[in-house]
Amino acid sequence: MLASAFLLSLLFALPASAQDPLALDFTGKESLDIGTSTSEIAITSDFSGADLTIFGALANTDQLLLAIGQYDVVVTLEGPSDWTTVRRKERLFGIWVNRSSMTFEQMPISYSLASTRPVEQISAARELTSRNIGIDHLALTPTGYISTAANLAEFRDAFRRLKQSQGLYQRDTNGVRFVSSSLFKATLRLPANIPDGVHMVHAYLFKSGEFIAEKELPLRVIKTGLEEAITEAAHEQPLLYGLFAVLTALITGWLASLVFRKD
Repeated sequence: MLASAFLLSLLFALPASAQDPLALDFTGKESLDIGTSTSEIAITSDFSGADLTIFGALANTDQLLLAIGQYDVVVTLEGPSDWTTVRRKERLFGIWVNRSSMTFEQMPISYSLASTRPVEQISAARELTSRNIGIDHLALTPTGYISTAANLAEFRDAFRRLKQSQGLYQRDTNGVRFVSSSLFKATLRLPANIPDGVHMVHAYLFKSGEFIAEKELPLRVIKTGLEEAITEAAHEQPLLYGLFAVLTALITGWLASLVFRKD
């Protein structure tokens, strides 16, 4: 019931040209609009992940092409960006040590994708890469010296593999479905270790493999309670936070020695 009400409100919120069939002939260009089930996610001590629902509406579509599946929608959620370093361990004198590394410029810490079908079937790889659509098409731009193209490819694959194993990079190739001729719904899974900060929801519309339109909305992920206090202390008062952490460790160790001391 709530989802239906949200879809109706989204439809009525569209411009008049998107609701009046007679007006569609004057513009002729497809467009889309989106809304999210919430604009803010609160991370508490028992946060174990959540689902984010995105509702959308298409306008000015060709009903015949829509009926035969020539329209595709891709929805992504990109977390805050940061420099990311991938290190490779090698065995040296019987000990595993970091021997080489590569740093990538401003990559999203988390990335979730939902689409009507696999993105490789939606559009050409060049188009997907130019718009950073899909885990395999994100612009992994390295810094510093690069020995060989094979070395770069190896570190890129390692980056994607690590992110996916941590649950921070996810994709659902059937995560977008049409609930009517012009309304669609997408569900993105937010992992328990999702970073706080401003995330961006992107929705992309394709017709017969051609990019048509894009919409985006911000999503705030914030820490609350004890987590928020610890995070603020670590960033705003790092010296006091470090001293407090050391003091807490000393007291904990001393109390443990008293409890487990043998007379």
